[in-house]
Amino acid sequence: MAKCAYFFSHKTSLKFCHSRRSRFLRTCNQTLNVRKFTTDRPAIILGIETSCDDTGCGIIDTSGKVLGEAIHSQLLTHLKHGGIIPTIAAEMHRQHITTVCENALKSANLRLKNIDAIATTTKPGLPLSLSIGNRFGKYLCRVGNKPYIPIHHMEAHALTVRMVEKVDFPYLVLLISGGHCLLAIVENVDKFYILGTTVDNAPGEILDKIARRLKLANLPEFSHMSGGQAIESAASKASDPTKFIFEPILTRRRDCQFSFAGISNKSFRYIDEQEKNFNVADSMIIPDIYNFCAALQLSLAKHICLRTQRAMEFIINMNLISQEKRTLVISGGVACNNFFARALEIVCSQRGFNFVRTPPHLCNDNGIMIAWNGAEKWKVNADVLRNTEEIEMVTTEKNALFGESWIERVKDANIKCKLVKLNNL
Repeated sequence: MAKCAYFFSHKTSLKFCHSRRSRFLRTCNQTLNVRKFTTDRPAIILGIETSCDDTGCGIIDTSGKVLGEAIHSQLLTHLKHGGIIPTIAAEMHRQHITTVCENALKSANLRLKNIDAIATTTKPGLPLSLSIGNRFGKYLCRVGNKPYIPIHHMEAHALTVRMVEKVDFPYLVLLISGGHCLLAIVENVDKFYILGTTVDNAPGEILDKIARRLKLANLPEFSHMSGGQAIESAASKASDPTKFIFEPILTRRRDCQFSFAGISNKSFRYIDEQEKNFNVADSMIIPDIYNFCAALQLSLAKHICLRTQRAMEFIINMNLISQEKRTLVISGGVACNNFFARALEIVCSQRGFNFVRTPPHLCNDNGIMIAWNGAEKWKVNADVLRNTEEIEMVTTEKNALFGESWIERVKDANIKCKLVKLNNL
């Protein structure tokens, strides 16, 4: 098995490990011709993900078969720092990206010569992290003479479910993560219509910040969990989720826009009051933490569900998707939250939408979702770059638009919406 022997120097330029350079180039140069679009076999796509703090590599074919995968998580490192430090994240990507890709190829029992194209996240995300993946992806294209497929991270999340379940276009998608919260209609592989997005913070970011403020990591049962996971776990132990009151959010705004800053501010005030009233020491936690987490989670769920329900009403009123095809897909890191998933499933059942949840192991950032997005693009020949100069010109973007905005169209529809009863949560 010839390994991909390469690394980034401390100056972030690409260099070969000289002791392995010749062997690697011989392996790569065994096939120099890019395979054309044929039906002889499914194309094989290698996907690279470095948009934030996970270094992922996935290898799949265009039929949706997962051939290999490897990932390096930085979760425990960043938990120690109380949040993601961009420079540390980038350095860890640099240190591990070679090994991650080598391990993915090993698990697939493939060499670079067997890969038909390289797909890499180029937007949006942390600039330093994105640049590591982009440089590395372009490097593989150079040495292997492969096409390059730049990938929009959120588009990948929106399409991942189609790899494991039959979901026809168009459909409604809710992407909820640490960096985003948005509702969109997925028209096809590269056509999206935004119905709503967050006007301030993302839910995953809010959950992480509140978990740190609650000092949940000080408890052994939560010390290995992300903020969102810890809050969900703590909430499951609550005896009275109604003990803490969170006022409804944006109830008079008849759109699909999200806002989580108010919930965050209210949470910090509650925590301050509890610490003061119960004389909580610096390293200790508030006494009613389980009920607080449950109330917080319920408040977030209601807000997310109400905006999602209005998006459904918009689709129904405008007859944008035929009744038999109406589907809500949820994806993104926060879609791993089982409480949110159950609440959204209730809304779907009441409004006549099929509920499809991206498998939790594919909700968090990973290389498979990038490879699948590359496979979808390959099949329709969208954004597949074959010219060397075009590939070298690909840059990364910290912020990037996600489709065409229909936010004003939703607002103009002026849809009055009362949240369905979320019973049996």
